Amino acid sequence: MLELFGAGFAAIFASPANVFLIFLGVAAGIVFGALPGLTTVAALSMFLPITYGMDLGISLAMLTGIYIGGTSGGLVSAILLNIPGTPSSIATCFDGRPLALKGQAGKALGVGIFCSFIGTLLSIAAMVFVSPALAALTIKFGPWENFAVTVFALALISSLVGKSLTKGLISALLGMMIATIGLAPIDAAKRYTFGSIELTSGFTLLPVLVGLYAISEVIASSAGNDGKDTSIITDFKIHGLGFSLEEIKGQIGNIIRCASVGLGIGVLPGIGGSTANLVAYSVTKNASKYPEKFGTGIIDGVVASETANNATIGGAMIPLLTLGIPGDGATALLLGGFMLHGVTPGPLLFETNGLAVYMIFSAMILSSFLMMLAMYAGMKGFVQILKIPSYILLPVIVVLCIIGAYATNFRTFDAWGLVFFGVVGLLMQRYGMPIPPLILGFILGEPFETNLRRGLQYSNGDFLDILNHPLALMFFVLLAAFFGFTAWQKREKNT
Repeated sequence: MLELFGAGFAAIFASPANVFLIFLGVAAGIVFGALPGLTTVAALSMFLPITYGMDLGISLAMLTGIYIGGTSGGLVSAILLNIPGTPSSIATCFDGRPLALKGQAGKALGVGIFCSFIGTLLSIAAMVFVSPALAALTIKFGPWENFAVTVFALALISSLVGKSLTKGLISALLGMMIATIGLAPIDAAKRYTFGSIELTSGFTLLPVLVGLYAISEVIASSAGNDGKDTSIITDFKIHGLGFSLEEIKGQIGNIIRCASVGLGIGVLPGIGGSTANLVAYSVTKNASKYPEKFGTGIIDGVVASETANNATIGGAMIPLLTLGIPGDGATALLLGGFMLHGVTPGPLLFETNGLAVYMIFSAMILSSFLMMLAMYAGMKGFVQILKIPSYILLPVIVVLCIIGAYATNFRTFDAWGLVFFGVVGLLMQRYGMPIPPLILGFILGEPFETNLRRGLQYSNGDFLDILNHPLALMFFVLLAAFFGFTAWQKREKNT
């Protein structure tokens, strides 16, 4: 293995152009991840045709650089603007923005960048050493197992609902209801379309996410009623990496726990970082000795979100490389990169294209370091965005959001969807309805329904067939243990 890694690094460093292309990919990914409305998938789809004339190894090395940079870049706008740059950075807003408003933007950015780096490295290590075992476990997941995973993730909403459990559950159900609009996933029946052709395709994640966060934030800011002074953010000072050694030592358990969550969710096809960051945040909050501080500006929340979302990178690559199954939208485009060069990922990939695979591994390690260096170097520049007058900045954000929404499916309807969900987000904030459960409900609504219906089809309508699936039962046992531990914690605090 060490010899193959040596060969992979040697192939990358054989030409300065190779290193430059990887750095270009990382930089492009950071920019696309940081700009509201643009995503990692958009960056990969733009750069994929460029790699057609390159060798297999370096083309995929560049694309994985974009993947890592894009996943990490979302923390910038999440912390500075309270707008998640990517769906993977939703939970970063919860404590990152309050930290910035306390004058600790440097700490929030520093912790986020460092944990993105650590989460990526841990997932790469898992990808290299335990990918065969994880892939073998994942392939055993059928409809009931995937259904149990989605139920487990949805149940964790209880820790994201703030003070009112009722409002949080209503928000989650609203998200699941919105996910049902359009064609049903199994039989393509039309639902809640009201005769509209546009509604037949339903809503996609980007308009919902960007509308609820970015557009609602723009409306509130332009109305002048957000009450937030950004000067305290732009005047921050940073020493070293932005945090002390003692602070990061206290987060080691949190980092390992959230990296495990991100890796596990990343391995499961179709879920990805948009769910992992929320689940990791909720797990960390419930395991904390001071859960009441979450959402007020503590580094624990930033550590949880950024470690988990970057850990999904290695997790999502495992089924891609070993089984040929993409774990999320980004790895689906990486699969396209393989196909462009006439290579099919799968069990024989390591034998037929071993050097290319280890070039990818080596490039991911190099990209992690380049990402950290680029983001630390550009930190002061990121903050200068807030010094742009709002009458210039806000229209630019809106335009970027509209471009991102339109580019997803090339539908004007999605641009109007942004406005609609912007108003919905504003009303939810005004009446104390939490937004994260809606997002998680929307993301998991389709896999929840799809796997439930498939399971019932396979079992001829017998729901109790789930009892014959030990892996599915394991998640329900974990769920029961989770709620039991949470109830015990609350009782201990009240006594």
